[in-house]
Amino acid sequence: MGKLTTHVLDTARGCPADGLKIELWWIDESSSERTRLTTTTTNSDGRTEQPLLVDDAFQPGTYELVFAIGDYFAKGSHDLPHPPFLNRVPIQFSIADATAHYHVPLLASPWAYSTYRGS
Repeated sequence: MGKLTTHVLDTARGCPADGLKIELWWIDESSSERTRLTTTTTNSDGRTEQPLLVDDAFQPGTYELVFAIGDYFAKGSHDLPHPPFLNRVPIQFSIADATAHYHVPLLASPWAYSTYRGS
């Protein structure tokens, strides 16, 4: 069976982002209605303790990960403006193959972010 995983790297400090809140949403393609599936926090390796979706919960469809990077960087030693330039980073993606591993990492700083489909 497939699964969905993520991790977050703090590119400003050059380390994993520990303690960053992540929400996973399912998006109904016909109505655009959003349903929150889970909320979790990254560990010291910048990863979640468990896959975000696995087994029967891992279904084709459209999803969104929302990363609370504004709160994360506010806890650090950066002298940042308020409100932050980047606060909540949404990444909307689709799962087509329920047997594959989808890994959606985030590389983030207070000023920029990038993502890709990892392995």
